[in-house]
Amino acid sequence: MTQANFEQCLEAWTDREATAEAMIPLIGRLYREHNVVTSIYGRGLVNRSVISLLKSHRFARQIDDNELSVHDTFKVIQQLLNLDLGPASIDLGRLINKFRGEGNDDLEGFLRRELASVVGKKGEKRQGRDVVLYGFGRIGRLLARILVEKTGSGDGLRLRAIVVRKGATNDLAKRASLLRRDSVHGSFQGTITIDEETNTLTANGNCIQIIYASDPTSVDYTQWGIEDAILVDNTGVWRDEAGLSQHLKCPGVAQVVLTAPGKGDLKNIVHGINHATITPEDKIISAASCTTNAIVPVLKAINDKYGIENGHVETVHSYTNDQNLIDNFHKGNRRGRSAALNMVITETGAAKAVAKALPELAGKLSGNAIRVPTPNVSMAILNLNLKSSANRDEVNDYLRHMALHSELHKQIDFTNSQEVVSSDFVGSRHAGVVDAEATICNDNRVILYVWYDNEFGYSCQVVRIVEDMANVNPPAFPA
Repeated sequence: MTQANFEQCLEAWTDREATAEAMIPLIGRLYREHNVVTSIYGRGLVNRSVISLLKSHRFARQIDDNELSVHDTFKVIQQLLNLDLGPASIDLGRLINKFRGEGNDDLEGFLRRELASVVGKKGEKRQGRDVVLYGFGRIGRLLARILVEKTGSGDGLRLRAIVVRKGATNDLAKRASLLRRDSVHGSFQGTITIDEETNTLTANGNCIQIIYASDPTSVDYTQWGIEDAILVDNTGVWRDEAGLSQHLKCPGVAQVVLTAPGKGDLKNIVHGINHATITPEDKIISAASCTTNAIVPVLKAINDKYGIENGHVETVHSYTNDQNLIDNFHKGNRRGRSAALNMVITETGAAKAVAKALPELAGKLSGNAIRVPTPNVSMAILNLNLKSSANRDEVNDYLRHMALHSELHKQIDFTNSQEVVSSDFVGSRHAGVVDAEATICNDNRVILYVWYDNEFGYSCQVVRIVEDMANVNPPAFPA
């Protein structure tokens, strides 16, 4: 490399850095003044650093083969600010890709046409909806992080309260500390303060009431001004209608979401697949399991194009809090053995649960699971016999298309790197990530490897369901 080449490369980088830096306040203005949330292929841009923005642009090459130009994005954001937009969710990567596909140079005209329904609607407000978290474990704390991050001006979901059993005299400080620091997901992005006198913690301006209760029927939420709330039960203690109905006896609670597979006739919802079946009359629904959420979107995509005769789902799952750290008694088979030292074969209902979201696959899938000594990020191996033959490149191209262009783009992500490992997917907001390099095809048999953050990715799916129930979703673009 010559000195001139070195200088040229560095100059190009610093120019991109400067452009990304100039973009940050514009992204912030769109978010706070217009309630416009921006992203690049599902990767949010609000409150992100310069390097994070550049990495999001770099990631685009895995979706459409080209790195997204930060200069192109900057021009689009500038134009968006001039359109006086109302509330919207805009994927800049997909929007720019669509603009290129139309083959014209009139960016402003394209944006006015594409965003016509929200142009000139600045200042419009949506009616926010109160949310209560019942339980504050792994999923509960991640739900809190996501809800706080998405607060905006407060006209979406509003985290008003968290219900827990009191565990110690300094319980509030300990709860705040667990929200502030996480060994897997890192530090909370923002500030958290506590008020012992009022039993509240304030996270990035969200004043959240901590309520101590051991009985789900004993809380009157209205005394804290909470009305018509959606309560998210992430304890897993009650999984049927009878148990979860206890929450509906509490003043201030209107609907309940369970963060586990529901039993009986409860609707098991996988967002992106059957969320349209949610009606205002549904008082209790289940968000299914993390594994079901990871595999159903990919199964639907494959079934729609090739048809699935039958198959087997093997889950390689990180250990969870219900296992023992060292050998001890456990009511479940094998789960009493040390989670940190062993691979543990265990049962999973994910394959059977698929039928609740995709009835056309009822009886076609078997499943099993292996718990492994990692704290987060799991993998589902889909071994499928198809009704028609397929080759590897065709399947991968199709799934990449689904990740980019389909209605499942929030659920299905795609990677084609030969070097990725499980920790690379910590914090993924998608239900599952197809590992294209691992795809195997042989005539009508295909084996797919799907990574998923069984904590964070699943929590994002839960929030999407709650947003739909609350009817607070802004229109998404491009359509």
